[in-house]
Amino acid sequence: MPDLVVAGAGMAGLVAAAHARERGAHVQVLEKGDRIGGAMLLSSGVIWRHRDFDAFRAEAPAGDPELQRLVLDRLDADLAWLESLGARVTERETGNPRTSGMRFDTRSLVDALATGDVQLRTPLHALPEGAPVVLATGGFAADRGLVREHITPEADELMLRSTPWSTGDGLRLGLAAGGSLGDGMGEFYGRNMPAARIPESEFVSASQLYARFATVVNERGERFEAATWSEIDVAQWTARQPRARAWFRVAETALGERVRERTVADMIAAAERAGAAVERSGGLVTVETVAAITTTLGGLRVDRRARAAPRVYAAGHDAGGISTGGYASGLAAALVLGRIAAESALEAR
Repeated sequence: MPDLVVAGAGMAGLVAAAHARERGAHVQVLEKGDRIGGAMLLSSGVIWRHRDFDAFRAEAPAGDPELQRLVLDRLDADLAWLESLGARVTERETGNPRTSGMRFDTRSLVDALATGDVQLRTPLHALPEGAPVVLATGGFAADRGLVREHITPEADELMLRSTPWSTGDGLRLGLAAGGSLGDGMGEFYGRNMPAARIPESEFVSASQLYARFATVVNERGERFEAATWSEIDVAQWTARQPRARAWFRVAETALGERVRERTVADMIAAAERAGAAVERSGGLVTVETVAAITTTLGGLRVDRRARAAPRVYAAGHDAGGISTGGYASGLAAALVLGRIAAESALEAR
């Protein structure tokens, strides 16, 4: 009989399992997919926090302040823990003056955290008897029915920018155990992507992240003004438009504008290489984009010990309420709550 069962071998699940094993626990990790690493393996590898608590509250004003404080206060030490395990840091700055954190090589993160066996292609169908469980199954971004129910009637049109097995298993198990839904069930983190077929290897490089320099319209010609630096508002708006489509129209004079290491011209070139519709006329460049869902932001309501129900803990995108109303690093929350969930679950044995 294991001391702890972890459902999911993405960032949060691997962190919980590694931390529990450090504390001498026998851990069973079950992964529904055919590989470990989850959505983290497909990400840019940047794990970050807002510079201070007021900035966090301003960026995600409807989030749970207690959970936000945990992420802010614990992240730096948890990043040092990751590095101590052998995870390779590729950059010690985020490239964004609003945030603090590090960029890791994602494969090295998996290698550093995979400290024991993981049972692949093995979903958790029912909560185990006799052992606490950490739910870290990745949210419900890949479940079209749940996305349609909670986020947008255009669910079938969204591009999935994540793993195909993040279908709400943890959410269902947590609710069945007596848990409740947290805030922000209608919110998601994603990007506008070229309206074309995009392979996993280009989920980051093909993202269209220049709405602040463009005129953004839906197919009816209705405009949307980007209000956030993250442009998460643009992706969420696009997801609710007909066919989850938006057109970015940018002046040729703005093609040299930069978003971190890329120019607008770089991102448009990526759209052209992908085969998206790109039109150049009258000094303007127009790119057809589609909303792509990476992770859901709503999930199970958890307390500061990551507890969702008796002997049931949630981390990663199975835990909701941290980024509600805005944007915060999902990898940071997975790291911090993953360690907390492991500690709490072992104390509950």
